[in-house]
Amino acid sequence: MEAHPFVPFLPENARMLMLGTFPPAEKRWAMKFYYPNFTNDMWRIFGLCFFGDKMHFVRQEQKTYDLEGIIAFLKERGIALFDTATRVVRTKNTASDKDLQVVEETDLRQMLRQLPQCTAVLTAGQLATAIACRQFAISEPRVGDFSEFQLDGRTLRLYRMPSSSRAYPMPVEQKAIAYQTVFDEVFKW
Repeated sequence: MEAHPFVPFLPENARMLMLGTFPPAEKRWAMKFYYPNFTNDMWRIFGLCFFGDKMHFVRQEQKTYDLEGIIAFLKERGIALFDTATRVVRTKNTASDKDLQVVEETDLRQMLRQLPQCTAVLTAGQLATAIACRQFAISEPRVGDFSEFQLDGRTLRLYRMPSSSRAYPMPVEQKAIAYQTVFDEVFKW
């Protein structure tokens, strides 16, 4: 059984909580932070959405990312990160959600109580969406859409986004368009 290797990244000004399922095995990491696999598109999506350049956070020569730049950006924008599982068993030696047996889910309601300015939860991938929707007792939205839920008197939206994994059959530019729509709604430039 594996325990989650990272602490939740919860800037106190967070307006959005992004949730995946669980990080890949450490041997696949290009950095010690969320979305660490160099072939994962998340930081390229952020580069496209916020800077018009998918390579903005990519350090191609070193096959890693600009971790300091990513952390500073997330803090400035108010974007929190964690995952929907805190303990898993890998049924195969892959990073795929289909090969994860979730042993312990993250208490998402408790996490959101630590983020009083948060109005949006963004799930990246099917399993993360299923876990979050079950915990919030809402129906799963289609990819690119949202469902609303209540928490302690506030209304939040759960947005279901395409997976940032390269295994998800969509070019990074198309994924970025879906994410851009949500970022525009939440951050209202």
